Amino acid sequence: MKKVKVFLDDVRIAPKGWIHVFWPNEAIELLQIGNVEEISLDHDLGDDARGTGYDVILWIEEAVALEGFVAPKILVHSANISARLKMEQGIQNIIAIGKVRD
Repeated sequence: MKKVKVFLDDVRIAPKGWIHVFWPNEAIELLQIGNVEEISLDHDLGDDARGTGYDVILWIEEAVALEGFVAPKILVHSANISARLKMEQGIQNIIAIGKVRD
């Protein structure tokens, strides 16, 4: 199965070779397939009712803790400093409880 990189953002353009998604559910669907090697997340996506990048962190954290999911490399590119810190803490929790791809 071909490995992919996923870029979650509502405004920025995805880097070349990355799959661009706009909503957390789209990112999670790709993660569930199991071939995501790297994911880069923005927090603020323009409609908090549809979710934020932090929701993807929470999904990964739960999947790692409860299902033995191996998380991809996770990057945060959000300009929202307080949200970035919260997301980075979530990544540290994921690393502490499970495996993360290098």
